[in-house]
Amino acid sequence: MKAIRIKLAPFALAAAALAACSTPPTPPAGAPMTPVAVRQPDAVWGSGPNVFSLATGSPGELGLLEALATDFARSHNATVKWFKAGSGQAMKMLQERKVDMVLAHAPPAERKAVADGWGTGRSLIGSNEFWVVGPADDPARIAAATDVVDAFKRIQDSGAKFVSRGDNSGTHQKESEVWRVAGRSPGGMAYIVTKDFMTASMRRANDEGGYFLTDSSTFIAERRNMPKLKLLFKGGEMLLNPYHTLYLTQPSPGAATARQFGAFLATERVQALMRDFGRTQYGEAMYNDAIATAKVVKD
Repeated sequence: MKAIRIKLAPFALAAAALAACSTPPTPPAGAPMTPVAVRQPDAVWGSGPNVFSLATGSPGELGLLEALATDFARSHNATVKWFKAGSGQAMKMLQERKVDMVLAHAPPAERKAVADGWGTGRSLIGSNEFWVVGPADDPARIAAATDVVDAFKRIQDSGAKFVSRGDNSGTHQKESEVWRVAGRSPGGMAYIVTKDFMTASMRRANDEGGYFLTDSSTFIAERRNMPKLKLLFKGGEMLLNPYHTLYLTQPSPGAATARQFGAFLATERVQALMRDFGRTQYGEAMYNDAIATAKVVKD
């Protein structure tokens, strides 16, 4: 037995040494906590004392938000902090009080936030549309579809690739709605989930010859960079894409300035900017104003 103890001792010592190295020492009482990393904004416009933050996706990616926020910061002595997030993530950030407002395009989730009592100030600011883009040769023949539900069925029945953002963004929520109405469950090797933003996901569809549900504004801006993609289906009430403001019922630190920004978005001067945005650069407008949107959107 003694010989066995002698052979095991080095291993026991090594294990004890390893445990000592891998277990961090307990900090002394009163020592400061290690700070948790805080997400930094994706862009900041202005430097005034009236500070607020907002989360949104494509309007920030496409430059509309920069144009609006720069103007607002100048006229209201403000600082605008933008966090890039799809509508699902943006609304989660709002609920967790990480931002003061959102510009969202997920009407069912927005209405639920208001009904649940934590969201307020939902106001229409404008819209674009959802379009289905895909390979120019259109193997699923969706250009002949009767509506977007028919288009999705054709894509799945043909076995063609379909690229999904899969990120609970407003676009992904709309895609899920269409699949649900179609009575289909997407999946399999042809269903490609990116967990990424609009432009990156569209590029994946371009590179892999897949179909993709995009907002019209992004395709207008990126069309020249996506030579293998063609607009194949658009139109119909289901593909309307309105944007709304949303704030917290219990005001956040920057709520007052955020509300001022929301009122600023509703002014005629800003609405005119929105309905002409992109026309000079791309030859067509990228957004509809609130008045035009209200004529076709029920909520």
